[in-house]
Amino acid sequence: MPRRDPDPDFIESIARGFDVIKAFDQHRPVMSLSEVATAAQLARPTARRILRTLESLGYVRAVGGGFALTPRVLELGLTYVQGMGLWEVARTHMEKLVAQTNESSSMAQLDGSDIVYVGRVAVPKIITLAVQIGTRFPAPATSLGKILLADLDEDELERTLAEPSRAGVVAKWQPERTELDAALRQVRARGWALTDEDLAAGIRSIAAPLRDGTGKVVAAMNVTVHAAETSVETLTGEYLPLLRETASAVSAELALHDALPRTVVEPEVS
Repeated sequence: MPRRDPDPDFIESIARGFDVIKAFDQHRPVMSLSEVATAAQLARPTARRILRTLESLGYVRAVGGGFALTPRVLELGLTYVQGMGLWEVARTHMEKLVAQTNESSSMAQLDGSDIVYVGRVAVPKIITLAVQIGTRFPAPATSLGKILLADLDEDELERTLAEPSRAGVVAKWQPERTELDAALRQVRARGWALTDEDLAAGIRSIAAPLRDGTGKVVAAMNVTVHAAETSVETLTGEYLPLLRETASAVSAELALHDALPRTVVEPEVS
């Protein structure tokens, strides 16, 4: 494989290691060496060395004649979320919201034209698509994504939508740009977003923004319901006020969190 970046400081072997980790997904939780090599576009010997290294580090385990990721890979994403203070700030508020609604609540951020789930408090219900930390969905078809896209300026939105989705899920709603722009204008005017089976059949949700101390949207929070159980009227009439109250509380706490002085450890001078 040719170098993907001419920068002399670019470490190709690290990039290939991440290629191997990203080769696994919900449709391919266990793969043979050949399957990993093909998915990551690597030679078999290279893929084998990387898998053995990841196995030694605890990120991969051998399963029968193949390989699977271990829960330790969650540390990679959780370190990011915890570093931002999002989860530690939002968790208690989300748990209270879920107790009030008896519905699942999640947080997400943008990564290209997808949303990525960075926090979740779930209740055991059967839904069309499985969701966990790190799950990706096309942003335009989700309430979380609409909140995040609506906060972008025109140039940022153009660049974001130009990036191909890596979600591996084809959304039911495939809007033309004019239709999406109209939907985002509505989100900006309302201050919240609704999706009604836009991503997949049976999934209905509302979302609100989470803002830092500067007012910038740093994430979005939602309440997700099954369309056969909960009407739009219930979702927007009963759950939306609770969601917005929760999002406001999290945003206020985020602002305080950002304002706290950080302890800087100075290196010792010998």
